[in-house]
Amino acid sequence: MDQWLSLLAPQLRALDELAAQDGHMTRAAERLGIPQSSMSRRIHALEKTLGIRLLIQDGRIVRLTPAATRLAERARDPLHALEAIIGSIAGEADAEHGTVRFGFPLTMGSGRLPTLIAEFHRRAPGIRLQIKQAHGSQLTADLKAGELDVAVVIPASDEVRHTVIGTQTIHVVVPASHRLATRKRLRLAELRDEPFIANPVTYNLRQLTETWCEQAGFTPQITVEITEFDTMRELIGRGLGIGLLPHDERIAPGTVEVALTPSGYEREIALAWGPTAVTPAARRLLGFIREQF
Repeated sequence: MDQWLSLLAPQLRALDELAAQDGHMTRAAERLGIPQSSMSRRIHALEKTLGIRLLIQDGRIVRLTPAATRLAERARDPLHALEAIIGSIAGEADAEHGTVRFGFPLTMGSGRLPTLIAEFHRRAPGIRLQIKQAHGSQLTADLKAGELDVAVVIPASDEVRHTVIGTQTIHVVVPASHRLATRKRLRLAELRDEPFIANPVTYNLRQLTETWCEQAGFTPQITVEITEFDTMRELIGRGLGIGLLPHDERIAPGTVEVALTPSGYEREIALAWGPTAVTPAARRLLGFIREQF
């Protein structure tokens, strides 16, 4: 297989171009950017390799034999597809172009991170971002598997290379009509009799909610489990319970955020990267987020 690819790819490309130029050897050579002598050698080498005649001399031009015409037609699409693939991959070496597969947490869908993404796009409009939102463990798994290049993850994970770039403060979100809605701060122990809305047990924020409540002397009464944070806020606004959630600049209707005291209810925000984050475009995104966050 290697022998066929190494020998035939340039020869078939020469035949394809010769067919496109109606047998005009000089024009075909110019299109390929090679001397006419090299063009002739490639065609003759292909004839020798296949053991068939491909050209018929007709004055100053040559005509392709029926076999050569069929071969050129059938090889054209695979050759052009290969060129497109190689061109796409080579383009990733350009810091102004290429694709970066970028992930970030479900809890950061508004506010600072989307603003940074918009600013990065303004500065590097030629770089295409493929964005995925998921919870931290999924993002970490995707980085390890090579399905993401760069990700903002919460919490930081030693399973992937990362640097801590900030913290995310957790608040209590209550219905606007709740008895505690007018408070500026409250202690977690004051919530011992409240129904909680929380993520499934695999989510880091659910694990922190249970840990912090236990440290405050009670086990939270989790009455609703849900994966989507926006829907959690909607359900809180409808009076189904309260929740521990990161600050969100878009306050859901019918809800109020109340700070917790003492301080320390927070999670580390990390910028992480996988083994595929080696292109200039990926490194450019990494550097930008690190500088701006």
